Amino acid sequence: MALAIAVEDPATADITDLLGAHLILMRAITPPGSVHALDVEALRGPDVTFWTARGGGVPVGCGAMKVLGLTRPGLVQGEIKSMHVREGHRGRGIAGLLVETVLENARQRGIARLSLETGSTRHFAAARRLYARFGFVECGPFGEYADDPHSAFMTRDLSTA
Repeated sequence: MALAIAVEDPATADITDLLGAHLILMRAITPPGSVHALDVEALRGPDVTFWTARGGGVPVGCGAMKVLGLTRPGLVQGEIKSMHVREGHRGRGIAGLLVETVLENARQRGIARLSLETGSTRHFAAARRLYARFGFVECGPFGEYADDPHSAFMTRDLSTA
């Protein structure tokens, strides 16, 4: 299957179906108050870039980057958001291609630190391994996040990469 990754509007009908599946899954495996997935309107914000991975014209995965702004002088921080690969398409390297896309875009935009929040339970073990493979390391809460036993926080310094 040929795969195309491109910036798209998350409000496109077939993408909202993918995002709906993502939100349903997150709410099913994460307690209320610990789900930090963005809805479609938040993903359309001016500080967010949203990518879709399409196979055969159908969205099979997505990911986003939110620019958090200056965390200290000269350090712009971004956050990976809404990473999801449709069930049935997992294990094919799609998530890795999305992470590479986000990392490249972050570097091009001069983002010095890219961070993320994901789940801490077994349901998110594959996601944590994926991010670690791309050089992300565990860290504490960042931005507006608070300590949460259901969250794992990871970060990667891009200023020297």
